[in-house]
Amino acid sequence: MHPRIEDYALIGDQQTAALVSADGSVDWLCLPRFDSAACFAKLLGDEDNGHWRIAPVGAGRCTRRAYRPDTLVLDTEWETADGAVRVTDFMPQRDRAPDLVRVVEGLRGEVTVHSALRLRFDYGSIVPWVRRSDGHRVAVAGPDSAWLRSEPEVHSWGQDFGTHAEFTVAEGEKVAFVLTWHPSHEPRPPLIDPYESLEHSVEDWRAWAAHCRYDGPHRDAVVRSLITLKALTYRPTGGIVAATTSLPEEPGGVRNWDYRFCWLRDSTLTLGALLSAGYLEEAEAWRDWLLRAVAGNPADLQIMYGLAGERRLPESELPWLPGFAGSSPVRIGNDAVNQLQLDVYGEVMDSLSLARLAGMRPQPQMWELQCALMDFLATAWRQPDEGLWEVRGGRRQFVHSKVMTWVAADRAVRTLEDHPELGGDLDGWRALREEVHREVCEKGYDPERNTFTQSYGSAELDAALLLIPRVGFLPPDDPRVVGTVDAIGEELTRDGLIRRYSTEGPPVDGLPGGEGTFLVCSFWYADALGATGRTKEARELFERLVGLANDVGLLAEEYDPVAGRQLGNFPQAFSHIGLVNTALALYGDEGAG
Repeated sequence: MHPRIEDYALIGDQQTAALVSADGSVDWLCLPRFDSAACFAKLLGDEDNGHWRIAPVGAGRCTRRAYRPDTLVLDTEWETADGAVRVTDFMPQRDRAPDLVRVVEGLRGEVTVHSALRLRFDYGSIVPWVRRSDGHRVAVAGPDSAWLRSEPEVHSWGQDFGTHAEFTVAEGEKVAFVLTWHPSHEPRPPLIDPYESLEHSVEDWRAWAAHCRYDGPHRDAVVRSLITLKALTYRPTGGIVAATTSLPEEPGGVRNWDYRFCWLRDSTLTLGALLSAGYLEEAEAWRDWLLRAVAGNPADLQIMYGLAGERRLPESELPWLPGFAGSSPVRIGNDAVNQLQLDVYGEVMDSLSLARLAGMRPQPQMWELQCALMDFLATAWRQPDEGLWEVRGGRRQFVHSKVMTWVAADRAVRTLEDHPELGGDLDGWRALREEVHREVCEKGYDPERNTFTQSYGSAELDAALLLIPRVGFLPPDDPRVVGTVDAIGEELTRDGLIRRYSTEGPPVDGLPGGEGTFLVCSFWYADALGATGRTKEARELFERLVGLANDVGLLAEEYDPVAGRQLGNFPQAFSHIGLVNTALALYGDEGAG
């Protein structure tokens, strides 16, 4: 039986991440970066596409598992007829090379444990050549090399193009395995001490988590979400990846996308979550990544970039991988990078305005860049675009995109009003703000149904309209806002959770099949309920959403309330950003530290 998406836990070193199943198998790992080719790709295929399982002989799913409090160190335990054993998985912050450490510890009795390692470079397509060297197993193929060692050393052998080991641990005994990657043309990196690295990892994560200012209800869930965002941050640049790759929005369907990149759409919400929770250093790193990524001709602004701001992210398919639960095609790269999404201009302007208001150290080129973005947007805002959800069914005049154009103009005006010494086209930006507002209220609003719509002249709704009061386009008590929140609650709800938009009838996104409810949209709905005075409903929904996290507190992109399963890429930064921001919105006064 194929694992469920919620069966996985995340470990990482803030440059890459691995997904570990509840049966003790590492089924996904890209080395050396989040967006590198995977050396374990069982997640999207089978064992022959690469994995590393450590578990008691004959055992299946673990008895229990949990992160050590306020860390990204994962403990997985099995109770067997012979005793109990724990496997602790983590990736220490790297010096030169990435290390995956797995410590096996006997808890009770004597338990025989089996390790099966199948390295498959280039997304599960290449079987490496494996040899012994100084007590290590060394795997090499093309540019990739990986070294496996155990401490103390245990007997290992090659079988079925994999490396196996079997050993017995009694109570208090430990065996540590370390898998280290490096470029094959370079010498082996210095060895780490796995036990010292474990102590340091626990200490480092707990010290970081202690900075969280939130102390309200569900603090554990908020801290877990912040740790997840930190784990998805590429430490060398400050960029935050959206998620992993090609996990389906519908089992067996084609809606499978590569999310190992950094989206501008996440910028304001991410920045707000980090600042409100007390993480100024991470917020500044994200702001600085943003400035570097978008530098250049405003007409060339992309909706997403690579970890270091790379712009070419060509989409291709991997036909040798059957996909998670048979969901194909498996895609790497993302063609949405070439789309026009005008809302990102508003998100960039809003982010930089928020950074200035938060007192971040100024960057000299920031205002010049903002002025250039506004010069472009002054005429480009009238174009149809693909919108926030990256539809592939043709461009439209999406209301959310126009609202975010208003946000861009509004933030430019407010900045110049507060800092007239900066200089800029204040009258022109005020006029633009008024014109966009007037047009959206005329063309994007349905007076008969008392709701804003997905695009001009359409009857469809869009969960992104829930952000209208949040960004300040209209106040929460405006009847048009209340009507929009009510309409979305009636028409986009599935078992109390919110879909992005309707997938019945001709699909706006140009894709067959359906999808689950979108978790971040459900958090937005809770925010909107709270803002419009329905606090009890908002908090009840938030309680339910927190309860949808898996056993280690992680959320995917979507949720199927009928099957009771998580769907889409996992863990999803946007979902965890939603959790943090909603907690702060609903419990801000009582949760402020």
